[in-house]
Amino acid sequence: MPGLLAGSARNAHARRSLPPAVRARLRALVPLGVLVLLCLTISAVAPSFLSVGNLVRVLIAAAIPMTLACGMTFVILMGSIDLSVEGVVAVSATVLSLLVANGVNANDYGLAAVPLAVLAGALAGLVNGVIHVRLRIPSLIASLGVGFAGIGLATLILGGSAVAVTDPLVLGMAFHRAFGIPIIVWIAAAAVAVAWFVQEYTRIGRWTYALGGGEDICKLSGIPIERVRVGIFTLAGAFYGLAGALSVAQFGEGQALIGEGFLFSVITAVVVGGTSLAGGVGGILNSVVGVLVVTVLGNGMVLMGVPPELQEGVQGVLILIAVGLSLDRLRARIVK
Repeated sequence: MPGLLAGSARNAHARRSLPPAVRARLRALVPLGVLVLLCLTISAVAPSFLSVGNLVRVLIAAAIPMTLACGMTFVILMGSIDLSVEGVVAVSATVLSLLVANGVNANDYGLAAVPLAVLAGALAGLVNGVIHVRLRIPSLIASLGVGFAGIGLATLILGGSAVAVTDPLVLGMAFHRAFGIPIIVWIAAAAVAVAWFVQEYTRIGRWTYALGGGEDICKLSGIPIERVRVGIFTLAGAFYGLAGALSVAQFGEGQALIGEGFLFSVITAVVVGGTSLAGGVGGILNSVVGVLVVTVLGNGMVLMGVPPELQEGVQGVLILIAVGLSLDRLRARIVK
């Protein structure tokens, strides 16, 4: 028995003595392992999960959260938080629905209106960033206020009603397919590719990690911290704007509450994917895995017949497990 205890102690010590880079790689693989385990468990209980039709449904359900996660990941990477998601989505969806063929006016700008919806989202993100940086208001409060203002503005413009969109090209983003996959999924994949490129090959991407790692060091290094923060919130707003356009295509209408429920799901997905709320750790590909974990979990519970009233509880427990496994608690002396 003493020998067994000594062996266990040596193994624990060996795990603690792993180099930080190795521990980081192992933590990065945990969400992927959770995703694989989920897929295997669900397919064992509900074989229809692995059918082509159901996998396409999973991709469709993940498309909008994936686009939102591209923006949210950058904000969380630099150690901030963005609660304006639903408001920015509402504003961009309102812009698009009123500029394409619809049931309330004669506008018919077709797909040319999509960049304008993205621009509206970017402008909302710019306002968010400027308020946060110039007025020195914490990102939590600044973004929450911008989010409520966005929903209020959309409600005011639309008069509290929904605008039915009839433009076939806009609706086609959700219903038309290329190689068997809906266009909306390809657009989300393109958004992920752009976000990954920005993260890996641009200065603002590198500076985002630097800000999350320590703002004091960034000041000594000459990084323009305020401009980077405003730029990240603007970039995030552009992704939210694109998600708003995709929401109009998917739901066939624009309304002030079209983004309702997205905030919780996107923050959950980013954190479950392994991006630290403290900043500096994680990335776009982590968020892709996180979105798939959350989407597969929701899809699987429906297929396995889990009662709706239990689904949120199950989701919450598995999220705690996934986040707990991905944290480096060996280095966290204080948790607050």
